[in-house]
Amino acid sequence: MIKKILIIAIAVIAITSCDKEGEKKVILGESVGNINSVKVVLDKEQWEGMIGDSLRYVLADNVYGLPREEPKFSIDQIPSNAFKDFLRKSRIYVQIKKADSATVTIVKNKYAKPQTGVVITGSNQEQIAHLIIENEEKIVKSLKNQELVATQRRIRKALKNTDSLASTFGVRIRFPNAYRYAFQEEDYFWIRKDLKRNGNMNITVYEVPYDVIDKDTITIKNIIRMRDSIGGKIIPVDDGRFITERAFSPFLQETTIDGKFAYETKGVWEVAGRYMAGPFVNYAIRDEKNSRYLILEGFIFSPSQDQRDNMFELESILKSAKFEAK
Repeated sequence: MIKKILIIAIAVIAITSCDKEGEKKVILGESVGNINSVKVVLDKEQWEGMIGDSLRYVLADNVYGLPREEPKFSIDQIPSNAFKDFLRKSRIYVQIKKADSATVTIVKNKYAKPQTGVVITGSNQEQIAHLIIENEEKIVKSLKNQELVATQRRIRKALKNTDSLASTFGVRIRFPNAYRYAFQEEDYFWIRKDLKRNGNMNITVYEVPYDVIDKDTITIKNIIRMRDSIGGKIIPVDDGRFITERAFSPFLQETTIDGKFAYETKGVWEVAGRYMAGPFVNYAIRDEKNSRYLILEGFIFSPSQDQRDNMFELESILKSAKFEAK
């Protein structure tokens, strides 16, 4: 009898814990879900009306920089009464609720861990639809940040040794053992992963002086000229040259990596006359300590395949960069 009581007590402790005020907290299970796949919790009438239209506009908008159309998220709509048990363990979700107040709330780790939910409330369809559009950046950024963390967490399970990268450039980036060093010199690294069906994923690392990018001209033109000159010389292509596609204007924005200012450029590369093309993302990180821009670029060649999630993996790897003393 005593043994039975002890077993029950241990089970209760395993399920709950107490915070400083003595309140019981449920120990959360592991979240689940494919990368960039979001559960959208609302009823059929809402999904087929203005609210659904607004959600599709925000969540299924095309990813910029891919050679063909792919949505930011894969959407799985489920009715409110079905959002329980296993479905509540979804890593990212958007939930629509009717309420007197109009709010957009980011909820962390409510049903599982890690997890990000966006709960949107309003008194009618028009109000909720307006809230979704008005808070597009907040919604997308919250969900993407969670997916970035999840991807980097998965990558950390089997890391490639980066000692040579650190000794050469004073930086470490976390990437899996599935990648290999395809080319390595004192001033240029090319890292590659072969895809199962067809194609490959690539990372290049090099550095340039400030004036390569900070010339008194348009920044995006300087970055394009830089990557066409250096990448075009290093990346081997038969009967052609690896360059930025002329017909597709790259997108430039400012960001930070490891606390340092960086330019993020997204666009499409091509090999003129060879019908070869694919997406790329380039980070030019301003490293004031070493008076340079460190260039981290990811690009993909995978014809006839979806590329959104592979590009997201590359972005997650490049954003993991940590600087060390060079």
